[in-house]
Amino acid sequence: MLRDCGTGYARNVRRIECVRGRAIRYGLFSEESIILKRYDRLIFVSNSDTALGPMAEAILQNKFLLDVLEVTSRGAVVLFPEPINPKAEAVLVSNGLTMKDHMSAPLLAEDFDERTLILATSENVKQKLKNQFGELAESVRTISEFTGESCEVSNPYGGELSAYGVSYGELDILIAKLVLQLNEEELLC
Repeated sequence: MLRDCGTGYARNVRRIECVRGRAIRYGLFSEESIILKRYDRLIFVSNSDTALGPMAEAILQNKFLLDVLEVTSRGAVVLFPEPINPKAEAVLVSNGLTMKDHMSAPLLAEDFDERTLILATSENVKQKLKNQFGELAESVRTISEFTGESCEVSNPYGGELSAYGVSYGELDILIAKLVLQLNEEELLC
């Protein structure tokens, strides 16, 4: 029995089940292909994993996805674990989120596999990953690139609190598009 959480959740699940049923009935997809997940894990990679990556992680963890997806963040250049930038945490808290226990971690070669979606916060970070990991990083995309947008998330590093707020807003918009895309892919896989 589905319960309505006040946001039309039950109605949306019924719509999804209806779309799946029609796709199978009309031979567009097999039942097996619709049930399979495309990704098990998503990693946001920022430069140091102390601001943009953790903010993106917190935003996505607060969104509704059709299936379970492990969401985390990593850094392209992390020499030792550091907590989230205090300005990034302040912006998250002002938006009802937190990453206060987050500690930065580097992206490792073991993080790359076919069931992991790796999204860089900028073209610069993407290029660092390609230089560092070579062919392993061929599937890395920027968040903007993956969602079909041309704008990049601005890097607030060294800026005022308001710069972190602007970056949060940009991430929130891109991640809303990312959620739609992931949910759509989940239906069609």
